[in-house]
Amino acid sequence: MKKFRIAPPVAALVLAVVLFLLSGLLPNGYGSDINVAIAQASNILRLSVFLGVIAAGQTLVIISGSEGIDLSAGSVVTLSAILTYVLVSGENDKVLLALLVALVVGAIIGFVNGVGVTFLKISPFVMTLGMSGVVTGLIIIINHGNVSGKVAPIMTQIIARPLVFGIPGAIIIWLVFGVLMWLLLERTTFGKNLFALGVNRTTAKLSGVNVTGMNLAAYSLAGALAGFGGFLVVGNTGVVFIALGQPFLFPSIAAVAVGGTLLSGGKGSYWGTMAGAIVLTLITSLLTTMQMPESVRRMVMGGTLLLLVSIYGRQKSLRQ
Repeated sequence: MKKFRIAPPVAALVLAVVLFLLSGLLPNGYGSDINVAIAQASNILRLSVFLGVIAAGQTLVIISGSEGIDLSAGSVVTLSAILTYVLVSGENDKVLLALLVALVVGAIIGFVNGVGVTFLKISPFVMTLGMSGVVTGLIIIINHGNVSGKVAPIMTQIIARPLVFGIPGAIIIWLVFGVLMWLLLERTTFGKNLFALGVNRTTAKLSGVNVTGMNLAAYSLAGALAGFGGFLVVGNTGVVFIALGQPFLFPSIAAVAVGGTLLSGGKGSYWGTMAGAIVLTLITSLLTTMQMPESVRRMVMGGTLLLLVSIYGRQKSLRQ
């Protein structure tokens, strides 16, 4: 008899719906007011956008296998946010330049990560953790404890406020971004090669895949996406500080795992990562509403990650 298995992205979405319904039962929840419920759901989705975009880069490097991970993502988010804040300085006509700089700087940092992992044979964990320290030091040198700048009005209007039919612009951006990520992973040679890399690098190389080039591209793109995440975050908050991106680091990895992407690589989807980001944002919202201390929040986050990964099934041992 064939066992019934629910796809991880679907499981994550179901969990998100359950959590949202439970939030309505809390004393400070939306109760039976449908308008409040819609507003709260919209706000949850809007807050999920920034985690979801940052987690996109983690999705790529994790799918690529070989213990791929990017621990420099949080620092890249902070650096790109600061650069955007300083370059824009409240002027709409400088937004595109700031976005380009954020993407390029993130890609350069990601490329350096890829070089360390590919050519110097440094563990991705060690390489990206070390790069995180380097970028953090660079941030301190750049701002000297003080950052002068301002986000442009158009950034706030597009990212933080309702754009079409009352839907926040950030959500629309995320939907378009999700489609582009799906096309990249499922409908391009790059995506097919990336999955092949995660399944078995030796086989992929024998099949004609440029393993070195793919690895460099995966880390470079991951850095660029972290840079894009920083651009969106500062556009939403309107402020920057030295630890702006760090709260996104662990959740960005957890969102990938909760969404069903194998941490050993070779299998996963960005739709799953999007669902994982929504689940983690909902849990954070619930715990905040319940006024739980930070220690309890971390325990619940970690427990949720372990529970969902175990439900999806024990992963196979790391493949070459």
